[in-house]
Amino acid sequence: MLDTYDFDGDVWMCHSFGGQCHDITAFGPAIDYLKEIETFLSANLREIVTLILEDYVGPNGLTKVFTDAGLMKYWFPVSKMPQNGGDWPLVSDMVANNQRLLVFTSVKSKEASEGIAYQWNYMVENQYGDGGMEAGNCPNRGESSSLNDKTKSLVLVNYFPSESNKGEACEDNSGDLINMLHTCYAAAGNRWANFVAVDYYKRSEGGGSFQAVDTLNGKLLCGCDDIHACVPGSTSGACTP
Repeated sequence: MLDTYDFDGDVWMCHSFGGQCHDITAFGPAIDYLKEIETFLSANLREIVTLILEDYVGPNGLTKVFTDAGLMKYWFPVSKMPQNGGDWPLVSDMVANNQRLLVFTSVKSKEASEGIAYQWNYMVENQYGDGGMEAGNCPNRGESSSLNDKTKSLVLVNYFPSESNKGEACEDNSGDLINMLHTCYAAAGNRWANFVAVDYYKRSEGGGSFQAVDTLNGKLLCGCDDIHACVPGSTSGACTP
């Protein structure tokens, strides 16, 4: 989940306000970060990367920087993305076709003009910040349709405070995170999240954010509480202790 802006004559990673990047809110040119992703994808041939962009870049700016970073050869095309909540291709198919980079933008027009998927056509998301950390409650983010809108096939759960605090990340990522995933499962019409977003990843009580991902993968793949409990080849809830 990255914020991209026009800044200093180029596309930059920035976490800012009012749609403008400033010296004090700028991190660095986007090309540097995107080249790191290209290096990762070229070295890890079975891995898939998803980028969700809060996008303040003018027309064709993202297309140019992704091209310059050498990432277009991994691009998963909009034409293959499911409409109206349909199934996505298998991971094995995406790997076989080398279409291992999914990119979503917050700008609706870019889906038609540049072939960059508009996030809210495919995804629902809960409220970020403090509003997404209230026990037993999983409201949708303002830009998102309701979490139980099954015409959107992907579910993203945010779980991090409004004011980033590294010192509290261990506690935030403990059992409360797992509990929130269950709460959002119900709010999303009995659908487990495909993505979980945290500020910092630390092992903590109950395994932290790592265990959260293992739980989600287990639930999605075979119905078990942990991916490691899935019986190889089973998709029917056959779980080992």
